[in-house]
Amino acid sequence: MRRGKNTIDPVKFVCVLVSIVFTFILFISILKIHELPVKKNNAILSWGGKKIKSTPKDAKVGKFGGMVIEMLPEDLAFTLFLPSEKAFERDLGLRLNESLAEAKVDDTNAVLTRVLGFSALPRIIYSENVVSGEEISYDSLSGFTLLIVKDSKGSLVVNGVRSEMVDLRRGKIVVHVMDGVLMDAEFEQSVRPDFSGGD
Repeated sequence: MRRGKNTIDPVKFVCVLVSIVFTFILFISILKIHELPVKKNNAILSWGGKKIKSTPKDAKVGKFGGMVIEMLPEDLAFTLFLPSEKAFERDLGLRLNESLAEAKVDDTNAVLTRVLGFSALPRIIYSENVVSGEEISYDSLSGFTLLIVKDSKGSLVVNGVRSEMVDLRRGKIVVHVMDGVLMDAEFEQSVRPDFSGGD
């Protein structure tokens, strides 16, 4: 018995339907529609079902902080315990007008690269992930051990340095602005003479 011209072959129909569905899923995953910002102008993003503060370029983190953040790829997950602008000046002797002068740019970039190595972790840590009073330990990009604890006021304290702001976002990077610079003793000794006003 011959099939009529108007009957649809069920196998062909299923193959075409599956192809269309897979093409649609591929198209959505390429566009990453699920990661688009909800309210970009109001600086609140939705990522993973929660609202996150987003910082405009150089706002809240200062010029040196912005330079350190730019050294990290925004599409990879990092946590950065970034010194505040005051901490860059107080602890490292970096001042905007002097450090960005042509003669000192290379020295400044070298210092900022070291700061990045000591203060960046290749994982996401929000302040809410740290249980109050419990210390957690991770190695930074340079292998420097960071001991992280949350104090009774809800501030993060990393190697004795207290946070000023927490959970700022730049792409997939979580930034905690710290009231000091995370560094090992050797680096601290190398930068100390530069800002002590030596004789």
